[in-house]
Amino acid sequence: MALFQQWFAEARASEPNDPEAVALATATPDGAPSVRMVLMKHADEEGFVFYTNGHSRKGSDIAANPQAAMLFHWKSLRRQVRIEGKVSEVDPAMADAYFASRSRDSQLGAHASDQSRPLASRAEFLGRIAKVTARHLVGPVPRPPHWTGYRLVPDRIEFWMDRPFRLHERRLFTRSEEGWSDTLLYP
Repeated sequence: MALFQQWFAEARASEPNDPEAVALATATPDGAPSVRMVLMKHADEEGFVFYTNGHSRKGSDIAANPQAAMLFHWKSLRRQVRIEGKVSEVDPAMADAYFASRSRDSQLGAHASDQSRPLASRAEFLGRIAKVTARHLVGPVPRPPHWTGYRLVPDRIEFWMDRPFRLHERRLFTRSEEGWSDTLLYP
């Protein structure tokens, strides 16, 4: 994690857009994959945290098959970090705290959106936002029960660095009961 934190700090300093953007891959119980971009909001020794609607496609995938993979690609640094592991929900207090830190409009949008469900028209969604806004004119907007955070606890983290002539550098960390092991991989 120390190496990830170092690379992430460098990405925050040089990546022009969203250094915390990460591709998240999940799969259904029968193995049908799905990948999308999310924003990693926290990383520490316990794992990598992101937030979303638990009724979304990714939430449904995670509930049925709690394995996932992430890929950070920092083009400006010519680096990638691949992460694989188990996913679990963060505790409600952590989800509440992060939800409270979001903009009011984002909070209202979380209430109005049936993420990943069919939508007849944009006007329908805007109408739902207007109704939610009317219900929460004053005071804090509570976190919807279906909106939560997830933590990917890594079993494998691979650091990839571009090198000339496609002689890339790859370093793989694998977790076992004894701790982390480190090995180089051929490009």
